[in-house]
Amino acid sequence: MAAPLSLTVNGETRRSSAPTIAALVRELDLTPEKVAVERNGEIVPRSTLADTALADGDVLEIVHFVGGGDHAAGSDDTWTVAGRTFRSRLIVGTGKYKDFAQNAAALEASGAEIVTVAVRRVNVSDPKAPMLTDFIDPKKVTYLPNTAGCFTAEEAIRTLRLAREAGGWDLVKLEVLGEARTLYPDMRETLRATETLASEGFLPMVYCVDDPIAAKQLEDAGAVAVMPLGAPIGSGLGIQNRVTIRLIVEGASVPVLVDAGVGTASDAAVAMELGCDGVLMNTAIAEAKDPIRMARAMKLAVEAGRDAYLSGRMATRKYADPSSPLAGLI
Repeated sequence: MAAPLSLTVNGETRRSSAPTIAALVRELDLTPEKVAVERNGEIVPRSTLADTALADGDVLEIVHFVGGGDHAAGSDDTWTVAGRTFRSRLIVGTGKYKDFAQNAAALEASGAEIVTVAVRRVNVSDPKAPMLTDFIDPKKVTYLPNTAGCFTAEEAIRTLRLAREAGGWDLVKLEVLGEARTLYPDMRETLRATETLASEGFLPMVYCVDDPIAAKQLEDAGAVAVMPLGAPIGSGLGIQNRVTIRLIVEGASVPVLVDAGVGTASDAAVAMELGCDGVLMNTAIAEAKDPIRMARAMKLAVEAGRDAYLSGRMATRKYADPSSPLAGLI
């Protein structure tokens, strides 16, 4: 019998006699069909896991989807991104919930058809721990893998390559952060990552600053949607930059969605009244005292804001204008 190999799996050293990557995955009590594997910096196609032999000193990353950053609403007012059409204009995250069950219930109440999911290492010490896919079916809801926590283009690109291997998704959410304090995007790295991902066949929806010029540059680089922040991620400050978001909407040829800063239903309505195609949120729902009820409120707010935008609001005036005619007063 061959001597055990010394491997590094998700940052931890372990010894294994598994001859192939698939055998190692099963040895860890995981299912090869539910994970993606990177060996020595290169993604191993899932179809070849059973044929790829392990070697002493191999460094492996094994990942799956975890909670991280609609059921159709009765409306024909749909929106389309990268050729895919949706009814709900609300996208929700999957982080910060008490558990996956609460997350699934909030998703149901929100009516959202798209959820953002983070790509994280599999917990090899507890492979039977619940997974997001056990509660939110990727066959019924569109998973949007994101790059939350990435601070360089290389980190984001690597993460999304693994995501595509794990689930086959090419529609992805790109965010490359500049610093941990503000979580503002690093636009130079974001633009570089967008160009690379687009060249590799990805369809990146891109988190960006509220800058009309930067938004247009991302579109030219291959972004299928631009997602300007309304306020810092997780702040709940609401839409702080109505003028620039409106300018982005007016200049864009791809969908524009507010991403970050929404705190309550009125914020979501404002974003939609500005003409945005949709709104993405996580913390506003997950950290509400009643996440299920807040999810329902956000669904209604997005619909109301969209209706208000389509209806064309009244003009503003400096002085009062009576609703009832003054002629004929008694």
